[in-house]
Amino acid sequence: MKKIKRIAALLGVILLLGMYGATLVSAFLATPATWELFLASVVATVMIPILLYVLQLIYKWICKQ
Repeated sequence: MKKIKRIAALLGVILLLGMYGATLVSAFLATPATWELFLASVVATVMIPILLYVLQLIYKWICKQ
């Protein structure tokens, strides 16, 4: 379980950093997609940790049975 938590946490960090990097590059280039990437980053900042937490709960529930 500990190893899976670490992998999930690392995956979450990589996803968030990738999203932030894409938003930063887009902001410097002033592309039309800058606003959409910013909104996606805000949503991902909230949703990815929630999703990882839910996956952990489901994993615990499945492994108990």
